[in-house]
Amino acid sequence: MLHIQDDARVRLLRIDRPEALNALDEVHYDALADALDEAADSMEVAVVVLTGTGRAFCAGTDLGEMERRKDPASGFVPGRHGFAGFMDRLSTFPKPLVVAINGLGVGIGTTLIGHADLVFMSTGARLQCPFTALGVVPEAASSYLFPRLMNRQDAAWVLMSSEWIDAAECHRMGLAWRLCAPDDLMGEALDHARRLAARPIASLVASKRLLTAPLADAIAEARRREDAVFADLLGGPANAEALRAFTEKRAPDFTGM
Repeated sequence: MLHIQDDARVRLLRIDRPEALNALDEVHYDALADALDEAADSMEVAVVVLTGTGRAFCAGTDLGEMERRKDPASGFVPGRHGFAGFMDRLSTFPKPLVVAINGLGVGIGTTLIGHADLVFMSTGARLQCPFTALGVVPEAASSYLFPRLMNRQDAAWVLMSSEWIDAAECHRMGLAWRLCAPDDLMGEALDHARRLAARPIASLVASKRLLTAPLADAIAEARRREDAVFADLLGGPANAEALRAFTEKRAPDFTGM
């Protein structure tokens, strides 16, 4: 479920699937895409804040659904927008986007940071880009955006190691703008969002356009490159082993891969 709440021209989007650590299936990708469309078009919304419920911000794409995607007999039904449609909207969202990372963020729960304007992070949160551990590659234009946010070597470690990065390291690297005590996170994020939302929407939109326009073509091209390689590796030997290991609750064996 996606909870939507409006206050003082700030729209709060809260991913609420705590039983799956807020992992995103097709239903939730569709809901987020629709919510971003509505927020972009509304003159009652100046700023969007995205956060999660419970101990996770977002555990990435639902791995069970990822496994079913390659099996014609699984009954997998693509969403109206899916991951690609969500990314189309996220990467071109015209208004300020504030991300409040309340807990663990995995996969897209980390890489969407590249498209945020402000990132607030709980001191108890941590992030992971597990792409190589899943036998695939980075997504969401992170192969382009992360080296811009961080130095080249930090980006390489985050995107290739599949290891957890704690909040202090995320702040040092440039993935998080502000670290907050867990109880202070939403107050800080919403306070800054309201301060932005008090400005004219036309000015906010024009300012964001000036900031992002030089990057737009490179982001689109990075997404095309990533999507092509991701699709090639999805369902391959390493990815299949990783997903089997996840289902069987064991460590994957990549010997010979």
